[in-house]
Amino acid sequence: MTGRFITFEGTEGGGKSTQIDLLAKRLRKRGLTVRTLREPGGTPIGEEIRHTLQHSAQNHAMTAEAELLLLNASRAQLVREVIRPALKAGEIVLCDRFHDSTTAYQGYGRELDLQLVRTVIDMAVGTTRPDLTILLHVPVSVSEARRKSRPAGTRDRMEELDRAFFERVEKGFSAIAAAEPKRVRVIDATQPIETVHEKIWALVAPLVKS
Repeated sequence: MTGRFITFEGTEGGGKSTQIDLLAKRLRKRGLTVRTLREPGGTPIGEEIRHTLQHSAQNHAMTAEAELLLLNASRAQLVREVIRPALKAGEIVLCDRFHDSTTAYQGYGRELDLQLVRTVIDMAVGTTRPDLTILLHVPVSVSEARRKSRPAGTRDRMEELDRAFFERVEKGFSAIAAAEPKRVRVIDATQPIETVHEKIWALVAPLVKS
């Protein structure tokens, strides 16, 4: 079977990590080779960039433009070092965020020029695009409540942003889904975890038939 590239998107607190884990386990039970990745990150270089972007005590003055470039530096490395070889080997690649997050967060959320954002993304990913994108949607109010209920842990710079930012991000994801309805499939992530998983499986199963 040829490799498949499936990405998971959405605002914070949508349950992406949980759903990726459930899907990976189900696919592996079918004897498929699955690679799970996250953005930014997924490579040694990418993980260093992730720390700089999200957790470093020195990142308070980071500009939106620097953020855009760092995210796509991590992505360019991930695509070439991991994703393309995995797909060539016939693996199923599940990625927690990919280029749609940059469009939503840096384009809509940070209000950078969308054409500039697309140009930088195009350089980073080239022709490596998802076969399917699962957009786990939760209202901003639910996302906010879920973020606040998380146990205290490592500081995440992106989660410190205000509600207006996340409202713009939500509009961005809605615009992305409307523009590419065949690739981007929206699922209500306020439903029970198992219900969401079954809806995801209904979309993924036809892609992974050997």
